[in-house]
Amino acid sequence: MSNSRAIWIIIFTFLVFAALIVRLFDIQIVRSEELKYYAKRQQTTVQTILAERGLIYDRNNVLLVYNRNDVSFYLDTRMVSDKNKKKIAQKFSSVFGESFQHYYDLINSSNRTVCIEKKAQAEKADELENYKMSGLFYNEDPTRVYYYKNLASYVLGYVGSDYHGVDGISKSCDDILSGQDGSMVVLRDAIGDMITVEEKETKPAVPGINIVLTIDKTYQQILEDELNNGIQKYGGNSAVGIIMDPSTGEVLALANSGGYDPNNYWAFSDTARRDRAITDTYEPGSTFKSISMAAMLDQNLVNENQKVFAENGLYKFENVSITDAHKLGWLTARQVIEESSNIGMSKLTQNFDDDTFYKYVRAFGFGNYTSIDLPGEVKGMLRKPNEWTPISKAFLSFGYGLAVTPIQIATAYCALVNGGILYQPQIIKRELNHDGSLLKEMTPIKVRRVISEETSARIRNLLIGVVNEGTGTNAKLEGVTVGGKTGTSQKLIDGHYSKFDYNSSFVGFFPADNPKVVCLILVNSPKDGRYGGLVAAPIFKNVAQRIVDLNPGYFENPVPSNQNYKVMYANNTKQNENANINVNYNGASSVSALNIKNGIMPDLKQHSMRDAIAALLKLGLKYKVNGSGTVTAQTILPGTNIHKGDFCEIDCKEQDLSGISVY
Repeated sequence: MSNSRAIWIIIFTFLVFAALIVRLFDIQIVRSEELKYYAKRQQTTVQTILAERGLIYDRNNVLLVYNRNDVSFYLDTRMVSDKNKKKIAQKFSSVFGESFQHYYDLINSSNRTVCIEKKAQAEKADELENYKMSGLFYNEDPTRVYYYKNLASYVLGYVGSDYHGVDGISKSCDDILSGQDGSMVVLRDAIGDMITVEEKETKPAVPGINIVLTIDKTYQQILEDELNNGIQKYGGNSAVGIIMDPSTGEVLALANSGGYDPNNYWAFSDTARRDRAITDTYEPGSTFKSISMAAMLDQNLVNENQKVFAENGLYKFENVSITDAHKLGWLTARQVIEESSNIGMSKLTQNFDDDTFYKYVRAFGFGNYTSIDLPGEVKGMLRKPNEWTPISKAFLSFGYGLAVTPIQIATAYCALVNGGILYQPQIIKRELNHDGSLLKEMTPIKVRRVISEETSARIRNLLIGVVNEGTGTNAKLEGVTVGGKTGTSQKLIDGHYSKFDYNSSFVGFFPADNPKVVCLILVNSPKDGRYGGLVAAPIFKNVAQRIVDLNPGYFENPVPSNQNYKVMYANNTKQNENANINVNYNGASSVSALNIKNGIMPDLKQHSMRDAIAALLKLGLKYKVNGSGTVTAQTILPGTNIHKGDFCEIDCKEQDLSGISVY
């Protein structure tokens, strides 16, 4: 070997070692901190510990919503050889049952990271617990499970892909249901497999709060069943139902026909998922007459026996026609409610001061939010008196010229029959810690007193007449006294009231002497029946009967028998076996005419059966009625000391009406 070649080899070797020394110096001294940072970042990751979302129960602690600990598997395709791709596809095919080709195609997609199995249930995921392959990793991916599927879906709502509430109670209470996520520091090797967890750096997750709803699962199922049955029987675009406890404002059931499955919410349209009970408004029609009548009774502007002429079904008022479904003549105020006369109601309210009338309507909650704990509620529309036209009050009196939601009507009826107190509708009963211990108990929220207790008792009595003798006879139950009001309103379409599309409704309560249930039924555009008394009232009856059957004896209360009178309608006479007409015998008897004192039995003889029953209800007595007409005998003698719950039997007999004109 020549000396020159040896020199060049020495020089080259020296330069290589010099370069290595420089490189090592750069790595170990100059860039050591920077490279340590990158190495630590590559080997150490902060992993989120998902908080367990709070559970949801019904009022009887029936579990409605829970969590399932699912797992999703991912693959970084850059770290997998073709041979291992086939092995992974074969393994997942054997565990989950999908074809080999399905997984192999996923793995060979253009994405760098692919999800090869989404939300695998724990029992399947456990089979892959010890299966290790470069590039394969998994994440906890919990699933919210709605055990009864469609049941109460509009109340419960659902969670989106980010595991946060999107609708219903899931959204309105998302902050307490979600809990607080934790975190842990994980050390991984060069291929991404976990080596260990830094325990000192771990922050545990805080589970969400559990919620107990006011909803009764059984009542909810009954309501949904009967709404769907009603749509099938009568047709219609949709139906809404609400059941409430009038003494507390608790919502016992809230439903829309059809429903949707929150487990697969994406398969349903936005329209199908809309809670029409709180988001959709309508003109309530005749169900609003109870509100108008209660306001007039409370102001002593009318009494039950005051007469008004119903113009034979057509009334010209301020150059506008007001019509009734039937040609009616002279009616008492009681008959105006029972026969649902638009003309009678519009005439009775003309002596009502505009501002005072408006204040009562507003006090019942119309034109404002009820503040129910569900998202998306609208407040409807109620114009102020300075925006009224000469016909506004007349039309408002029978439920036109304003827009309400079903929850507003149901809440207002609770105030009508519970003694006059408006409650905020309540959907949450209590909150529980994760261990089941009580965190917070909700109490009824009184908004305001709207009418007096006496007015409430009088309006209950009028609404009993609607069911027993008037337009709501299809809501009558055996053995339980029911009160309520029918409603049929034309829908406003393109600025004109339709002659074909109606909202048919009924709002009822039972038992009448001490209401425990208020139930609203609203059917949108029924194809068969149209009227609230023919469509909504029978649906109410089916719901109420099933509830009564569930609670033998709880709602028991005898139903007064029908009274059949020969009624004079203007210039023609007809027999109306369903309309109770309060006949004047030498100046009509009324509840106010009875000498009612707490603890003392009044003299019921020579008073009408209806007034006697009203007195017994007001005194809190149980009763039985024999016959119909005027009271002729009573088992508890006048002047006797009585106690609430005592039993009184009364005998009634029809009076001879020959020669008497009844209007």
